[in-house]
Amino acid sequence: MSPPSPSVGLHRVVDVFLIFLKLGLTSFGGPVAHLGYFQRELVDKRQWLDAHQYSSLLALCQFLPGPASSQVGFALGLLRAGWAGGIAAFIGFTLPSALLMAVAAIWLFKVDNSLLAGVVHGLKLVAAIVVADAVWGMSRKLCPDNQRRGLAILAAFLLWCWQGALVSVLLVIAGAGFGYWRLQGVSALPTTRLAVGYGRRTALLCGVIFLLLLAGLPLLAGVSDTASLLDIFYRAGALVFGGGHVVLPLLEQGLVTPGLVSAEQFLTGYGLAQAMPGPLFTFASWLGALTTDNGPVFGAVLALLALFLPGFLLLIAALPVWHWLQTRPGAVAAVAGANAIVVGILLAALINPVLPAAVSHWLDVPLLLLGGWWLIMRKGSVLWLIGAGVGVTGLMNELMPLWGG
Repeated sequence: MSPPSPSVGLHRVVDVFLIFLKLGLTSFGGPVAHLGYFQRELVDKRQWLDAHQYSSLLALCQFLPGPASSQVGFALGLLRAGWAGGIAAFIGFTLPSALLMAVAAIWLFKVDNSLLAGVVHGLKLVAAIVVADAVWGMSRKLCPDNQRRGLAILAAFLLWCWQGALVSVLLVIAGAGFGYWRLQGVSALPTTRLAVGYGRRTALLCGVIFLLLLAGLPLLAGVSDTASLLDIFYRAGALVFGGGHVVLPLLEQGLVTPGLVSAEQFLTGYGLAQAMPGPLFTFASWLGALTTDNGPVFGAVLALLALFLPGFLLLIAALPVWHWLQTRPGAVAAVAGANAIVVGILLAALINPVLPAAVSHWLDVPLLLLGGWWLIMRKGSVLWLIGAGVGVTGLMNELMPLWGG
């Protein structure tokens, strides 16, 4: 079969960029919700890959440091349209919130607090509904038997008792071990491998680059302020499991403690990032714009690339190995167990913190049920859901003082 023409390749890259740009504009609610948006848009609707391949990516990214949802998005673009597709997916998904955060850092705009509260409230409700949709869809496909359903429920219970990114990683590892031990010969996972378009040499090179930067940047930190900032953001992205929220203590230690940004600036940016679509790692755009003498645009781009780069290097290094392992019967069984744990992790996140953060009044409960019916049962548009959620909650915030609520 002849290779696709350059125009077909370019068309795919543009298509990837536009789809992820749409997701970057509309994917509110943090990394767990992003995975729900990806599943709905790219797995269920467009069928770029099947549910088992998608869950395999999720399981892999649970093992790796870095922003899990952005790593999954990069991998989806990479699998769809090669290296240019991976880059296009990253730019499209990251650009909207990164641009807004950089602009906010430059101009420090002020907004009506009551209006902002209504918008954020509506987006939190939408995120809860999207996560519930993801849990429902993935549990039906990835937990087809009592063993895996029990494993998912156990994982959700343990995460409810002991929250933390490290606990999630340990549970994924334990789930893989359980699968290897008890799920040999499972038929629910296909043995079809992901079509990674590069070999192990490229993977090894990326792994070496990751280690060289991790070891070398601290040695260069004293040379210039730029090298010091690169070290702070790269180290934060390389040493954190669990995504955006978990990276905050490392960034605070690296930037607030030495006085590069004030605690007030740091917390203001963090609060603003909660209202943004796309990855929470774009908080780096705010911080970078405030911490460099070479201009806010340079600082924002530098911080973004440094924070995202280690997670992407590790993902590229791991994908071919993951690809090979899934052809082994024991590894397929281990992935089945890990996938069940991923469903449990999503369920635990829905229980806490997604639902408690979304529900602040008894009127939110019928709104959640109505939105769940629209999205899960009717397969309605997420854009309509966002518009309705923000509009209704904004109106509620205005009327509640009149009702004494």
